[in-house]
Amino acid sequence: MTPRMLISVAALAVCATPAAADYTLTILHTNDFHARFEPISKYDSGCSEEDNQAGECFGGSARLVTAIAEARARTNNHILVDGGDQFQGTLYYTYYKGKVAAEMMNKMGYDAMTVGNHEFDDGPEVLRGFTEAVRFPILMSNADISGEPLLNDVIRKSVVIERGGARLGLIGLTPQDTDELASPGPNVVFTDPVAAVQAEVDALTAEGVNKIIVLSHSGYGVDQRVAAGTTGVDVIVGGHSNTYLHADDPDAAGPYPTMVGDTAIVQAYAYGKFLGELNVTFDEAGVVTDAVGAPLIMDAAVAEDDTTKARITELGAPLDEIRRMVVAETGAPIDGDRASCRAGECEMGNLVADAMLERVRAQGIQIAIQNGGGLRASIDAGDVTMGEVLTVLPFQNTLSTFQVSGQAIRDALENGVSQVEDGAGRFPQVAGLKFSWDPSAEAGTRVREVMVRDAGSWVALDPAATYGVVSNNYVRNGGDGYAMFRDAMDAYDFGPDLADVTAEFLAENAPYAPYTDGRITAVE
Repeated sequence: MTPRMLISVAALAVCATPAAADYTLTILHTNDFHARFEPISKYDSGCSEEDNQAGECFGGSARLVTAIAEARARTNNHILVDGGDQFQGTLYYTYYKGKVAAEMMNKMGYDAMTVGNHEFDDGPEVLRGFTEAVRFPILMSNADISGEPLLNDVIRKSVVIERGGARLGLIGLTPQDTDELASPGPNVVFTDPVAAVQAEVDALTAEGVNKIIVLSHSGYGVDQRVAAGTTGVDVIVGGHSNTYLHADDPDAAGPYPTMVGDTAIVQAYAYGKFLGELNVTFDEAGVVTDAVGAPLIMDAAVAEDDTTKARITELGAPLDEIRRMVVAETGAPIDGDRASCRAGECEMGNLVADAMLERVRAQGIQIAIQNGGGLRASIDAGDVTMGEVLTVLPFQNTLSTFQVSGQAIRDALENGVSQVEDGAGRFPQVAGLKFSWDPSAEAGTRVREVMVRDAGSWVALDPAATYGVVSNNYVRNGGDGYAMFRDAMDAYDFGPDLADVTAEFLAENAPYAPYTDGRITAVE
């Protein structure tokens, strides 16, 4: 053997030593699925089978089954996890609650999920049933559930699983303000995510676990704060903000993964439109040395699994009569995208707020306020079915009417624009009033001019006057931070279903022409 050959062999041996200690893992992930078991349109709402066959639809459980199987075949070491909010969003949830989500997640072989705020929409009882139906752990570290007997023995803060000869620590996170976003009841107390995660990291590290993954339904901004404020977290699989990340797409909110120190943060938009695939390499100490991947789009190139498609069709049969009923017509698409409706005036917000106000105007109601987060999809042009309306407004909210002061209304608007940076659902879509706000100002001081429609004219909001307001029962009872409405006068929360009111308004104004008119303006 020549000296050069000896040097080469020695060099290879040196290079091979650390590589032998490396551990690689493929993390497959979803988040914010929201009961989209059937394929969706480009507007994230229902997509007909005709359009699906024409290659114009995305997602659906049948595509995810195929994509997950193909992704697993590309690697010999993998996990499949979910970032929360499997519940709520289509008639499948309205009709079956969490049963279909449990069946499909079991079929796909999930290893764990975190609790999203919408998992609490129907209280601890429905969540309890879901936990008993799934064959994987459900996690939530930043909540004290010791006082809630329905949950205290079925949800864990963290779990250790073994994969590929290594122990992985998985930690769950849910929004700290879930008590404002959903209906967890009085016995669940939510806490700061940074402290909760660090406590679990410390406990796992004490057990000798040095590869730690947080499943976080807390939003892209909070995930970055958690990564920066903790030590020992290797990967955060996110949700809640429906963030699209990609390393090469200029339209993405950030790179996939987003690195904060040695922590890799990923998220895969929402509604099953993407399957996240992150390939992570850890060194012997459990430090991430490489993290690459991308959200894989679930378009027509991904074949639908026949068995899964047949099962979804079977489950959908009782829903068809409701969904197929044409209730109106729109001459153009109605924009209900979350990026629009959680940041400014949007067409869907105007439609729903107008419909609410029109329904109760004769009762002396002057103002309508609808939280942007309650608008869950857009509607495309042409015939509008009841199924599409229910996809936009899936929460079975009822109209609430009440009386409050002008100051309370101003406080409500301040709350509504206080978390725009986070894409929070509290952004106020309005009718009967118009207002301007300064996005650059400190939260709580952003609202500028507020005008109310009075006898056909716009007049300044009077803080001392009393106004009649219509909203939905969720907002009226303090949801999304609207605590100033909880003690409203003459409150009645049992009006007609908001989806029915909107469908009737569309029918009365068909063909509906979507619009914005400057009722909400951002100024500096």
